[in-house]
Amino acid sequence: MFVVFLKFAANRAEAPRHMDGHNAWIRQGFEDGVFLLAGSLVPGVGGAVLARGEPRQALEARVAADPFVAKGVVSAEIHQIAPGRTHESLAALLA
Repeated sequence: MFVVFLKFAANRAEAPRHMDGHNAWIRQGFEDGVFLLAGSLVPGVGGAVLARGEPRQALEARVAADPFVAKGVVSAEIHQIAPGRTHESLAALLA
């Protein structure tokens, strides 16, 4: 399981030009069953994605294909999580 942090970079002003492509990228991640959660980092410093189901190298390629990443709107950090404990309501995430 991975957490991807997408933090706004110097090219943040370009975000509106690439928003449709970024949203399509997020939608595809959910359709592929890789993204479990996506949302904004508060207060407006970027976004985060919870991902699973593909090796790190494949996720790195997926993240690089995000128009926000490719155009320098955000910088991406990928952190792997090895869950040790999970609330019972989230047990399906580990399946």
